[in-house]
Amino acid sequence: MALTVSEKLRIILRRTGKNMGELAEATGQSRQNLSNKMTRGNFSEKEIYAAANALRCTAEIIFTFPDGTRI
Repeated sequence: MALTVSEKLRIILRRTGKNMGELAEATGQSRQNLSNKMTRGNFSEKEIYAAANALRCTAEIIFTFPDGTRI
């Protein structure tokens, strides 16, 4: 089973020794707002990239068609 964005962010936070408050501050949002997004799992593409940048890693969002074409 694939991990959700929220689960992946939690793993990265643990590995980097950061907490949700630090991630919220680094991405320009309140801790409560980030907490709500983590609970609902509703991150925009822009927010995913901002979180990755704040955590000093990269993110890739790729869609692959049945013929192998990727966008």
